[in-house]
Amino acid sequence: MAGDYTDTQVIVVGAGPVGLLLAGELRLAGADVVVLEKLTAPTTESRASTLHARTMEILDIRGLLERLDDVPNDPAGHFGGIPLDLRLPTPYPGQWKVPQTRLEEVLGQWAADLGADVWRGHELTGLTVTPDGVVADVRTDDGTRLTVRGEYAVGCDGENSAVRRLGGFEFPGTDAERELLRADVAGIDIPARRFERLEQGLVIAARRPDGVTRVMVHEYGSAPRPGTPSFQEVADTWKRVTGEDIGSGTPQWVDSFGDASRQAADYRRGRLLLAGDAAHQQMPIGGQALNLGLQDAFNLGWKLAALLNGHGSQELLDSYHEERHAVGQAVRSNVRTQALLLLGGPEVDAVREVFAELTGHEDVRTHLAGAVSGLDVRYEAGPGDGRMLGLRAPRGAAVTGDGTTTTFALLRSGQGLLLLAPGDEGRREELRALAKPWTDRVRVATALPTDGSAGADGADGATGATGTLLIRPDGHVVWSDGPGETGLTAALERWFGPASPRTARPAARSAAPSRESRESQESHDRPTPRTSATAAAGKRRNGMERLTGRTALVTGSSRGMGRAVAGRLAQDGALVAVHYATDGAAAHEVVASIERDGGRAFAIRAELGVDGDVEGLFADLEEGLLDRTGSTDLHILVNNAGVMGATSAAEITPEHFDRIFAVNAKAPFFLIRRALRNMPDGGRIVNISSGLTRFANPDEIAYAMSKGALEQLALHFAKSLGPRNITINSVAPGITRNGNPVFDIPEAVEQMAALSAFNRVGEPEDIADVVAFLATDEARWITGSFVDATGGTLLG
Repeated sequence: MAGDYTDTQVIVVGAGPVGLLLAGELRLAGADVVVLEKLTAPTTESRASTLHARTMEILDIRGLLERLDDVPNDPAGHFGGIPLDLRLPTPYPGQWKVPQTRLEEVLGQWAADLGADVWRGHELTGLTVTPDGVVADVRTDDGTRLTVRGEYAVGCDGENSAVRRLGGFEFPGTDAERELLRADVAGIDIPARRFERLEQGLVIAARRPDGVTRVMVHEYGSAPRPGTPSFQEVADTWKRVTGEDIGSGTPQWVDSFGDASRQAADYRRGRLLLAGDAAHQQMPIGGQALNLGLQDAFNLGWKLAALLNGHGSQELLDSYHEERHAVGQAVRSNVRTQALLLLGGPEVDAVREVFAELTGHEDVRTHLAGAVSGLDVRYEAGPGDGRMLGLRAPRGAAVTGDGTTTTFALLRSGQGLLLLAPGDEGRREELRALAKPWTDRVRVATALPTDGSAGADGADGATGATGTLLIRPDGHVVWSDGPGETGLTAALERWFGPASPRTARPAARSAAPSRESRESQESHDRPTPRTSATAAAGKRRNGMERLTGRTALVTGSSRGMGRAVAGRLAQDGALVAVHYATDGAAAHEVVASIERDGGRAFAIRAELGVDGDVEGLFADLEEGLLDRTGSTDLHILVNNAGVMGATSAAEITPEHFDRIFAVNAKAPFFLIRRALRNMPDGGRIVNISSGLTRFANPDEIAYAMSKGALEQLALHFAKSLGPRNITINSVAPGITRNGNPVFDIPEAVEQMAALSAFNRVGEPEDIADVVAFLATDEARWITGSFVDATGGTLLG
């Protein structure tokens, strides 16, 4: 840890599933995040294992389901132990079995890939709210004390939340009156049981594929015991209720949970917020507690990030409490009912019989299934009476400029979505024009027509029958173009901020050094201070605007080498599309800087390496080009965005490996293929590779492999593009100043500089000059080449 103070934008306390999902959501929108977790390592206990339909939809919307691999599904759920068919119109009916440990692993890797800092072994001990932020006092596992300062803090730290306690949140409700003992036990062989009610109590037993059996038992009339029960207590209770002896088994994990029911009076107190079990406590029946918390985080993340990015309002952030507190109340109510039905003794048998009879009626079944699965949530969305208003938007087919995709894939970048109804082309163009000032925050696509019936995947939400839909980043519909409906502009302003983007302040950089494996699609580099050397390198030829009348797309150009390339191309006369993945504030600052110097630029956002990335990027790019030039021609493409590895061959995971290749090799291939539809003859393509394809570094094997694949694009595309006079080349930077703290250490810089023939490290402008040359007509006779821009590092 560098220094006693660390600055960030959001302090998230708790690295469980809720905290990790929230951290990922915030980073997806460009907010700086530090996650404090008192445990030194992820828990090995899978307290929860059930995901419901709405949570599965959320994971699909963020592209996380494929990381979970095959997930077992069971359409048969329950309500207080009474069988309940959970099948509803959704792509993911029923309940899905994902151990909490696996879910935390996936969410943790996703958040880390997006750049979230997760500090394990860091316990929150004090919390002070100031007029302009929050100050957190932290104690590390070795006793070191430090301070973290942020603009907001969010407690995702469970039922015994330190944020809730230190922040003075009221937590009214009732204490537990009943409890259910649980244990994962190896080495026992007992019959499987599903909510079996015996004379003395309730028992559940389910054997996992690994041979471990999870047992749960409640003895009628027993009161909750203080602390964690011993395995002997579980075995004794099991024997009294069933007559079976499981005491010879080996316990893997033992705990209990009661029917306590509490909820924070407020989910927000100024700069402090609560999510998950920190905000509400209820019996975790059927996994509803975990799902409720994950859905809290999904609701909160984009709203808090919008406020930090300068286009969200305090009222938008307040809507987090308004929406999720009401949902929490409803879930607590149905869970209390279930707890009574599940743990009550013979006195509830008659009530259970009535409930069982009622669930045989379809309207009752669908009502209860919607409540358990989270599919029934409807938020107040403003004026209008469209049947979809306030509900989640189902996954339906949609078409963009680059082909067919789904509404879920279009939400993957964390932006909103204006889903235009098929049919009246004039009306579609009118709505598209109204939404144009928000295209940096709202994507536009056209729904494919269907017959209007609700299929198994709930695709009726994307049909002409529902009209055009405005969909928030969390997938809920906030405006629909039904008969006589107007007010799209008002809805856009309410949920996505002012039409004219404000110049947001750059995101605060953490004073703690980021790990070198942090992935960044903004560029391979961190923000670089402009030194006297870079200023000297930045002096350009006056009057030599060699690229006037041309357009350029530079991926990952909100900082580092990408920023330098965008600035240089703009100075030479090109209109530049500044692409970014998450840091909108930085990208708009690049645009402002270019415009201050007399150039032209605009920002576009797209996450690369995910489904729908290329079509989404080009839909926004074409709109930006058409608006500014009257054409969608793209003359120059610079593939700069990339992610680092910094992981040895022995430690890299398949998921990390796939992510590196998805961004560094796959995305450039499909970007080139798509760009060729817009590129006139004589166009220029430049791929930013790396000197590591020629210089060994064992910790960057996967990265070097991906860059080697990238270089093949230049070699092979060059042959086919020659007849069109389109050139394609690879530029390989070496050690280039990138804002890493190591460049502030004179001894380290001296050692790195010694590797160069020029006895200095590279500057971003060094690379920008090479790219700018290759983008001009002067480089018309160079194609398929590997340009060594390492400053002679590869000379040996």
